[in-house]
Amino acid sequence: MATRLAVLLAALVGMAGCSSMRDTERAEPYTNQEWLQSGANRIANLSLRDNLQSVRRVQSTLYKRNPREWRKSAASMDEAIQRAWDAVLKGPPLPELKGASGIDAIRMAFDTTPQGYQGDRVAALVYGWATMLKQANGDTWDQTMLDGVNAENSFRAARNFEISLWLISSKTGPDGQPLLLATEISDRGRNLVADRELSKVVARLDLMAAQADEKYRRAALDFGQNWVMGVVMPLFTLVPK
Repeated sequence: MATRLAVLLAALVGMAGCSSMRDTERAEPYTNQEWLQSGANRIANLSLRDNLQSVRRVQSTLYKRNPREWRKSAASMDEAIQRAWDAVLKGPPLPELKGASGIDAIRMAFDTTPQGYQGDRVAALVYGWATMLKQANGDTWDQTMLDGVNAENSFRAARNFEISLWLISSKTGPDGQPLLLATEISDRGRNLVADRELSKVVARLDLMAAQADEKYRRAALDFGQNWVMGVVMPLFTLVPK
């Protein structure tokens, strides 16, 4: 009895130590929803969180370099940012997109035909990117064990972000000028926020696609490992030393 009590106290002390130790400043407190999430769900949600933060940084950079875009939809840059994210997270969708989302909204953002898109191109990109990220995350903002990353959607989203980055740097308007300015070159150096953040999104999406592909292959291995550890290993403790 005393031995069991000592083991229990040691476990409790260990748990208390783990709960008080924060490896990074980005650690978050537990939420009720987390009890419905597997480790893979949690990683996917954290990846989505970081991807959306990257999109926000790119949005801010594009608005600063292209103020004509936010002026199409709001009285200030902050209002334009809020308007886009309200459409993403709360709804209703941006009316100028006419129901388009994901890759269709991204295509509209780069449409320069005479009868093409005349609205806020940055907002269209943000809405397209965010809704595409949600779709890759199992069409939810907060995965549980009932959800999962769609490997094909995640892979396609990564490629669409790569294409978006290429279009931002190369697409020109009817006047021959860049459609959206992103890279800033000044006496202070080069501002590569869009390149850096969108490249991070691509890397995270590719990693999540690879993890999703591995899920079913690993299931059998995990089952075998758990069986060995739970059934076979205790038998070795019975062998006299």
